Amino acid sequence: MTGNKAIAYVGKGAVEVRDIGYPSLTLQDGPGVNPANVGRRCDHGVILKCVATNICGSDQHMVRGRTTAPEGLVLGHEITGEVVEVGRDVEFVKQGDLVSVPFNIACGRCRNCKEGQTGICLNVNPDRAGSAYGYVDMGGWVGGQAEYVMVPYADWNVLRFPDRDQAMEKILDLTMLSDIFPTGFHGCVTAGVGVGSTVYIAGAGPVGLAAAASAQLLGAAVVIVGDLNADRLAQARSFGCETIDISQGEPREQIEQLLGVAEVDSAVDAVGFEARGHGGDATTEKPATVLNSLMDLTRAGGSLGIPGLYVTGDPGAEDAAARQGSLSLNFGLGWAKSHSFATGQCPVMRYHRRLMMAILHDRVQIAKAVDARTIPLTEAPRGYQEFDQGAARKYVLDPHGLLPQRN
Repeated sequence: MTGNKAIAYVGKGAVEVRDIGYPSLTLQDGPGVNPANVGRRCDHGVILKCVATNICGSDQHMVRGRTTAPEGLVLGHEITGEVVEVGRDVEFVKQGDLVSVPFNIACGRCRNCKEGQTGICLNVNPDRAGSAYGYVDMGGWVGGQAEYVMVPYADWNVLRFPDRDQAMEKILDLTMLSDIFPTGFHGCVTAGVGVGSTVYIAGAGPVGLAAAASAQLLGAAVVIVGDLNADRLAQARSFGCETIDISQGEPREQIEQLLGVAEVDSAVDAVGFEARGHGGDATTEKPATVLNSLMDLTRAGGSLGIPGLYVTGDPGAEDAAARQGSLSLNFGLGWAKSHSFATGQCPVMRYHRRLMMAILHDRVQIAKAVDARTIPLTEAPRGYQEFDQGAARKYVLDPHGLLPQRN
């Protein structure tokens, strides 16, 4: 038995390092834990020593006060770790294994899991389909921005790296397998990106950059990334993307300057519900802007991948409809152009093994694409603050001092 330090949300705009209990294979009560999950036994689980655990843009929505997350919620759903304890019902995962953990918790037993829809597991969240570590309304599973964390249904959930030494050499890339790399890849796959495609990606945060790298991996001819942040656009250009500054006007007009036509084959929304307007409205929050613009600039018969987060409750929204998750969509335009839309959590297991192989065999450098930076767990509050201010990097927390330093 040992102690456990973790990052907790403590109020709008603030996180802090707290001492919490060492994880148990029985769910304990605590901030955000669904009462129906309290006392739930997880003999099918393992306890991990967190080797790497990342700050995600989805975490920022909670920290900004844009969700109903309770104070004291332990954050973190991007987890890579070493197995240090194995539940009695775990058969194939062993102590000492180095593993990646999909952010979406799945039982492996329900209809959705058996059909590969692990982002909407029916058995892990008493309130709705789908769950995640350290996230509001997702069942109350304790987050992994910590020294140690419990992972349920381990035989099903974790991805074991085949060679520990090789994995540690590429650990900053492999830690992206828990969320943003599969999420960006999923956005591109569902948008129909393939060889010779032209694709527009809205948002140059870590998920948008991961989507851009994914589009290149899938064979896109031209990858265009749009954002307001000059540093993030420069990061996209650093690995071969075209970029547009949406503070200068509508994406459609700038796409025409790049391609000679005003439309793309595929589009990905990597922004979500805190979207801002374009041009003169770039300082104003307009949550439907990205979705409406993607329908405008995607060719008839094209597809939109929407991995960007949208919520059913946004207490910080500027109007009553948006506070309930209702947006003013120009859906008639999408219908008239026969667009396909794909939304929701990425089913990480659908992609993560193949993406692991792409990393291990040097087909992609995802850590470089998102500019991964290593910081100690104790500096997480600084990481959150800098990320919120628009830092063009991905913060990787190093709870035990095991990671190569890239800061």
